[in-house]
Amino acid sequence: MNTELTMLFASAMLALLQFLPYLFAYLKHWGITIATSNRENTPPLPAWADRSIAAHKNMTENLVHFTALILITQIAGLSNEVTALGATLFFYARLLFVVVYTLGIPWIRTLVFMAGITGELLIAWQILKAL
Repeated sequence: MNTELTMLFASAMLALLQFLPYLFAYLKHWGITIATSNRENTPPLPAWADRSIAAHKNMTENLVHFTALILITQIAGLSNEVTALGATLFFYARLLFVVVYTLGIPWIRTLVFMAGITGELLIAWQILKAL
C-alpha cells in the first residue's frame, strides 16, 4: 500500500475513533442513562467536549474530498512524491487539529486547518496538471 492510501486509512481511522473523547464526557457528565437516550434536553457538556464534537464533524466533512482526491490519484496512476506529501500533510494536520481544537487554541487551530487544506491542494494540483 502506498503512502497516499496509508494516509487515507489513517485518516479514516482517526475519523472513526474521534468520538471517544466526547463519549467519555457523555458518560462522566450525563451518566449511562442519558448518554444512551435520545439526548433530548440534555445537560450541557464542558466546552472542551463541545469542541471535540465540532472537530469530529469537521473531520467527517473534510474526509469526503480528501478521499475523492486520493482515489482519483490512485485510479489515474498519478501517485508521486507530491501527492504522498499532500496526503501525509493532511493526516498529520488533521491529527493535530483534533488536539488543538479540543484544547480551544483558536489561531493555531486555523493554521493547522489550513495546513490540511494545503495538503489537499498539493494533491489537486497534481490531478490538474494531468488533465
